[in-house]
Amino acid sequence: MGTASTGSWGHSVTVVDRDPEEAEQLVEELRGRGSRNCRSGRTWCGAAQGGDDRRDVLSRALEIARDLGDRLAGKVVVDIANPLNQTFEGLATAPGTSAAEELAESAPSGTRVVKAFNIIEGQAAGQRLDVFLAGDGDGAKETVAQLVRGGGLRAIDVGPLERTRHLEGLGVLGLALQQPLGLKFQSACKLIS
Repeated sequence: MGTASTGSWGHSVTVVDRDPEEAEQLVEELRGRGSRNCRSGRTWCGAAQGGDDRRDVLSRALEIARDLGDRLAGKVVVDIANPLNQTFEGLATAPGTSAAEELAESAPSGTRVVKAFNIIEGQAAGQRLDVFLAGDGDGAKETVAQLVRGGGLRAIDVGPLERTRHLEGLGVLGLALQQPLGLKFQSACKLIS
């Protein structure tokens, strides 16, 4: 998902992955494509490793947020997760909440969480892809929108952080359609008027 936006970012971006080597590889790839303000958060990943439980996607994000603590205060955190359950047919989050909402609750005061990039699956039919953004506070969403546009994609603000519940559900639907339609994870949702 981190490669979905590969343009020249005007913001400092830290890539965190449960595998520090993968985070560093992505940073190098992004730098090679012109994103000079990227760095790896590899030293922050130690506590977030291990386990294959799909709930771990969320658990790891929450663990990283706790480990970073006050370093996140005042920062914009982009949540790309689709916390799938064991069967990949639903979400591992409790009804009436989302991974992004849980992350926002765990992060220190002043951290601004924006959901984005959770339903981008490569490129589709040569179309400029849409990236749906949800979060509280227009400033944080605009920061992420600039990042999206810098990657050559179209940012669409879908509303407050509560709407991340819908975006995560859309992510589940998108994944469920890949195999039956033979999409090979090269598809995307696109709004066309």
